[in-house]
Amino acid sequence: MITFKGGCLCQAVRYETTAEPLNQRVCHCHECQKAIGAAFNARVLMRIDDVSITGSINTYYSSETLERGSCSHCGSSVFSRRASAGVIGLTVGSMDDSTLFKPDMHFWVSSKQPWLELTDGLPQHLEAPPSKGY
Repeated sequence: MITFKGGCLCQAVRYETTAEPLNQRVCHCHECQKAIGAAFNARVLMRIDDVSITGSINTYYSSETLERGSCSHCGSSVFSRRASAGVIGLTVGSMDDSTLFKPDMHFWVSSKQPWLELTDGLPQHLEAPPSKGY
């Protein structure tokens, strides 16, 4: 089993996973671009119960069901959480070892930055990927 560990820039927030991820994906939607402050959001999707988080977090609902979490001290983006589905997406930029990230697809490529070329051969979805119930 791969254990993902990470946290914010100032190390006040830390997390660790206790199970395999549901998926590892790259989202190119405008909301993620704004929330992350980058061209895309690379994230590892986990069940909420399989992630322990310590430290003071600020949260913001960017939609009715998606809550984004950042460090209340340094402001680093750490996760996006959909409690209604029981899942949390950990930002790859917050991981201690980002080489563990093995993406399986790109989605919302209809919103990707025009200067970004996707040449990794991974599946691409113009909008949301096929639903798996989370």
